[in-house]
Amino acid sequence: MNNRIALITGGARGIGRAVALDMASRGWSIAICYRTSAKEAEDVMESVRHQGAAGMAIQCDVSDPNAATAMVQRVAQQWGGIDALINSAGPYHRVSLLDETNEGWHSMFDNNLHPVFYLSKAVVPYMKERNWGRIICFSMSNAEQLVAQPQLTAHYIAKVGLVVLMRSLARLVAPHGVTANCVAPGFIDSGSALKEELAAAVKRIPAGYIGTVEETAAVVRFLISDEARYINGANIQLSGAWGV
Repeated sequence: MNNRIALITGGARGIGRAVALDMASRGWSIAICYRTSAKEAEDVMESVRHQGAAGMAIQCDVSDPNAATAMVQRVAQQWGGIDALINSAGPYHRVSLLDETNEGWHSMFDNNLHPVFYLSKAVVPYMKERNWGRIICFSMSNAEQLVAQPQLTAHYIAKVGLVVLMRSLARLVAPHGVTANCVAPGFIDSGSALKEELAAAVKRIPAGYIGTVEETAAVVRFLISDEARYINGANIQLSGAWGV
């Protein structure tokens, strides 16, 4: 994996941060993007460089298609290409469907689904040039259940959409040595949920514990490897059997 280049959205915190540090420890050059977490992004870059890897932190609003495309071009031009796109940015909010605002509804798609489309279209040409590439995003462990989500409706629909998007993309990029897959986390201690919420969730998880960001990074580590080249269009469960 040496001399490989990764672009990781949401790489300043949580799962994205864990993935960035794990990939850096294995010789990848790491570009992360963030919207507001400048200090956290710089901390990640210090850790990346401490491991001897090249690092780049870019402030970018990936919900803006022009900004997202420009960021991909910047990384590719500076480092000569992009081998892996890890879509970790994925904000959410809890609100009853009947109390949701139009702005809140659209924000879930603008920040969870649409950026993956913009960024994937932008990176695929660079991956085709190398006849190798990995595109990964994060759905939800119960996305394929199509269950009611009255407090997370738009967010859930966006995550279901990511599964369809990755499977559709996989059919198109597979002939070029590129894979497109989803990781489907359940309850992960990534810092985005309250400790009380996670503690209450343990009772509903068959495995009996909350997952870690390191376990999530391990799944990504496999998917970006050559050993995973035949896995394409998958939605890999990472939930301790919750939501399946």
